[in-house]
Amino acid sequence: MSDKSIEVKVGALIMDPNTNTPIVVLKGIDNEAVLPIWVGAFEANAIALEIEKVAPQRPMTHDLLRNVILQSGLTATSVVITELLDNTFFARIELVDGKGQPVMLDARPSDAIALALRMDCQIFVSQSVLDVSAAAHADRTDDSSPEAAADDWPEVID
Repeated sequence: MSDKSIEVKVGALIMDPNTNTPIVVLKGIDNEAVLPIWVGAFEANAIALEIEKVAPQRPMTHDLLRNVILQSGLTATSVVITELLDNTFFARIELVDGKGQPVMLDARPSDAIALALRMDCQIFVSQSVLDVSAAAHADRTDDSSPEAAADDWPEVID
């Protein structure tokens, strides 16, 4: 990882009261970092199902991807939220093959997080993403927004 990265976990999965859009809140494991990422309903459902350890009757898309990765002899080492450009987050799934060679896959953060939960691999956020996100949130003046009240978000998931 070229830029310093912070290890995070899924701290909460909540609904934005203004837009009724799901938000995955990533929280630093060894620090106070908080990063909200707005995600789609299907991705939020995939994340919630894995957090709650609900086994679907048939494999869902993220389960299928996990199975393809494993059957291909690859191992997931981490997921990294790499960039925040024009209010869009970017991520990559870091894998290694049987010879120890790295394999990087570009992904949406929501898909990468859903996969990381299924493969029990670490999740990281680049420090630059946290810096850009913090700067963007500092510019907001609406105290009722989820970003402004990050410390007051409910602890839905531990």
